[in-house]
Amino acid sequence: MQDNTGVALTRRQLLGRIGLSAGGAMMYQAMTSLGMAAESSYTGPVKLQGSPKGATVLVLGAGLAGMTAAYELRKAGYKVKILEFNARPGGRNWSIHGGDTYTELGGATQHCGFDKNLYINPGPWRIPHHHRAVLSYCKQFKVPLESFVQVNFNAFLHNTEAFGGQPKRFREIDADYKGHISELLAKSTKQGALDKAVTKEDQEILLESLRNWGALDRNLSYVMGEESSVRRGFAKYPGGGVSGKPEHSKPMRVEDILRSRLWATLAAGNNYEMQTTMFQPVGGMDQIGKAFARELGPGVIEYNARVTEIDQDERGVTVTYEDTTAPGKAKTAKADWCVCTIPFSVLSRIPVKVGAEMAEAITKLPYAASVKVGLQFKRRFWEEDEAIYGGISYTNLPITTISYPSTDYHSPGKGVLLGAYIWGLNAFDYTSHTPEERVRKAVEYGSQIHPQYKQEFDNGVSVGWHRVPWTHGCFGQWTEQLRERYYGAATQIDGRIAMAGEHISYIPAWQEGAILSAHDMIGRLHKKVMATGGAA
Repeated sequence: MQDNTGVALTRRQLLGRIGLSAGGAMMYQAMTSLGMAAESSYTGPVKLQGSPKGATVLVLGAGLAGMTAAYELRKAGYKVKILEFNARPGGRNWSIHGGDTYTELGGATQHCGFDKNLYINPGPWRIPHHHRAVLSYCKQFKVPLESFVQVNFNAFLHNTEAFGGQPKRFREIDADYKGHISELLAKSTKQGALDKAVTKEDQEILLESLRNWGALDRNLSYVMGEESSVRRGFAKYPGGGVSGKPEHSKPMRVEDILRSRLWATLAAGNNYEMQTTMFQPVGGMDQIGKAFARELGPGVIEYNARVTEIDQDERGVTVTYEDTTAPGKAKTAKADWCVCTIPFSVLSRIPVKVGAEMAEAITKLPYAASVKVGLQFKRRFWEEDEAIYGGISYTNLPITTISYPSTDYHSPGKGVLLGAYIWGLNAFDYTSHTPEERVRKAVEYGSQIHPQYKQEFDNGVSVGWHRVPWTHGCFGQWTEQLRERYYGAATQIDGRIAMAGEHISYIPAWQEGAILSAHDMIGRLHKKVMATGGAA
């Protein structure tokens, strides 16, 4: 086989090019180049050999990186204390439940009016099957998991500039896109356009695969009929009795499918990070953070502790902080070593005694803007009216995403869905509005996809991550250039201070990155402690 440049192609390369036409590989490659689609490097439990001889460690932040470090260091014999800004464990491992109160930067306070047992995850909301470290701790700490539905063929794809602004079912766009592309490639093959690239024998195999993949008929055409209706859905579904005869549905025109650009989101569940199976903790993502806190036991975490200064010398580290419930009075904590998991977006505002290279790295990392909006409705209309059970609908509207709960199907009463997951400039715009305005806009936009929104809406909450007091942003947004210049300095143990968190990883924005960062850091820290004889 050869391409049009005369270079020989393997069958795998040929199939790879066909895969590119489906839209998935390019996005995956882009994510990989930015360190966002790497498989977890977790290989098993942490093993720290040798006694630290009573060495003490002060951990700043009770997110998953901080609690992982504290948990593993305590097992190895260290005396550990955590200072945590919030009144709860978890950091960005966070769920807002009915009855919770949240105050953002600027003073706006929201009182979540969700019903009991209903919640929204403002931060991480799903766990890939290959994030082995997170899953290992869930198993170890007995955190029950359930499936998270990433792809639902009955959910909607929506573009205000296509099909008169009417949403289409995922399965319709998926089937029609694959069908038309398969027909075009089949015609090219039959006309000899691939004679130089594919042998006659392989052309027959290719045609057979296209007929199967694209639901083509005997004439290798994608048309209204049994084959296409089984994929895209029937105009009238098979039933029983006299009126049970099904009616086939009519595929949309190829030009309409292409111009709609709705095919751009078909690959959402194909990228490695989003492939089935994905998980979520039963009862909210915060169950993981709560489990870590239970394992650490009482007295290890001091809550409501806002760090105001970090100092060190050759003998140890001194951290100055204040109790957020009684501000104005400085407190101090001392230890031989310090593990700092405070996001650089916040740490850059705190005096910290480190070398010039690390100090510069702390100030150079931007944090992504993101907004999530949780909406409670009077009934689970997406299930009752539209047979959508879990999964995600996508739109070109600023809300970008509607995610339906992957739990408690057919529950009576009210339900909560993720009504917006906003990024980039739209996120900055949304963050500038009040929480109530963000919720109102999410309902307004969402009603273009679900007309039931306005009648069924009950209440909502919103989180703009640049207004979250303990992060000032969603996650560390490394570019290749920033990593090349500053990542090395950020990962070093500077005297007696070491950094950890999702921002000190090649899996940014994921809990797995935070945990693996902690594993890597405590391994290096323990070696340094052993080399210096343990406690100062």
